[in-house]
Amino acid sequence: MRKIVIAGNWKMFKTQAESQDFLRDFLPTLEETPSEREVLLCVPFTDLNILSKSLHGSRVQLGAQNVHWEENGAYTGEVSAPMLTEIGVRFVVIGHSERRQYFGETDETVNLRIRAAQKHGLTPILCVGETKQQRDNGETEIIIINQIKRGLVDIDQSNLIIAYEPIWAIGTGDTCETKEANRVIGLIRNQLTNPNVPIQYGGSVKPNNIDEIMAQPEIDGALVGGASLEAADFARIINYQN
Repeated sequence: MRKIVIAGNWKMFKTQAESQDFLRDFLPTLEETPSEREVLLCVPFTDLNILSKSLHGSRVQLGAQNVHWEENGAYTGEVSAPMLTEIGVRFVVIGHSERRQYFGETDETVNLRIRAAQKHGLTPILCVGETKQQRDNGETEIIIINQIKRGLVDIDQSNLIIAYEPIWAIGTGDTCETKEANRVIGLIRNQLTNPNVPIQYGGSVKPNNIDEIMAQPEIDGALVGGASLEAADFARIINYQN
């Protein structure tokens, strides 16, 4: 059975003090959240340790935003999987479009990071998605299929989440039509050997569109960017109405 997973991606926002302010407002709202919905916060590296302590015993699980494929070494600025698991991190976002666009991430390095994450018991959230130009050129399907095939070489699909994030909808205010998002996520599912992999939608997810997004039969949750930074907005998203 497919799980429902709602994850907040804070990107490069929130100091440790700001993260504590967020939790004070956010955690009480979980009393309304149905038990079958998994709630994650994927936060900057500097917030991980304090959130690990603050979230202990709560329903919210902790995720990082990247992981290196080596366990240690001369990789200045990187963080390894053992460093993450030591402080209670259980999930990690891999291959986000911003990493691909600004930091040279490729399908091959995505695959290496996913392998490292799984080796150490982390659940990777693999992000895939097409640019506006690729969509306009009719290349959405081939781009997505290639990202899935290359990213998932020798990967255990029983410990995996996928997020479909059309790049043209991230941070732009433009949301992919829900039926189209549902169609692409169905296409992704057809590439998998495990039909129960949760597949999220990401891209300008907001309180005013989450109900429609989650009404789609192929969509198993959301990877939420800007709207996860405000406690009230993220609470409305995790407490979406069926």
